[in-house]
Order: sequence, then structure tokens, then C-alpha cells
Amino acid sequence: MSIKPAFGAHIRFSRQRLVVFFLLFSCFAIALHAQKTEKPARKLLVKTTPDYPWDLRRSHIGGLVRLNLVIAPNGAVDRVTVLGGNPILAETASKAVKKWKYVPADTETNQQVEVEFDPNHAN
Repeated sequence: MSIKPAFGAHIRFSRQRLVVFFLLFSCFAIALHAQKTEKPARKLLVKTTPDYPWDLRRSHIGGLVRLNLVIAPNGAVDRVTVLGGNPILAETASKAVKKWKYVPADTETNQQVEVEFDPNHAN
């Protein structure tokens, strides 16, 4: 005894395949487009080294500070947002990074940077 599928079942199955294919293709196309539109990082022209807080260096407290920079078309750092790290080191790093200068560009750009504080290799 064979059981036949309900009328229209094969159409629903085909539609499901089509929807899954369309979703997968869309995700791939979006990812490919995002890779092509990413701008390369702007070249740094002037870099100021942050002052290492004496108390933290003496206590062997270091770490990595992650920052997001908004760089103006003229190459100056307009805004700095702390993404992570020790709050005292982040403040010191932000002050130094605001003095950095980048190559001029046509538009404002965002760039993430990391500033490392190593108590064993401090200035």
C-alpha cells in the first residue's frame, strides 16, 4: 500500500527550498558587499605616546585600551570613544590619541585602535 502526498505538498516543499536558497544567497551577497565597501585604515602621520601613570606603572598595572576614533577629513581626531580597558589608562590613552594626525581623506572615518600599557617596558 503506497501513500500519496496531499495535493499541493510538493509545491509547498519547492517553495520552502526556494525561500531557504534565497535567504542563503542574500546573506552571502550582503557579506560580499560589506567586504568590498570596507575602507582601508587611514595612515597615521603623527603619533603621541601616552604618559604612563606613575602609580600604575609602579604597581605593575598595565593592559590594553581599545578606542574608537572619529577622524575628520583633515586628519585630526575629532572624537574618541573608549571600548574597553582600565579607566585610568583609557583616560591617558584618549588624551594622547586626540593629538594624533592622520592622512587627509574625502570623508570622516571611524577607526578602532589599541593602546598597550606594559609596566615592564614603559618609558
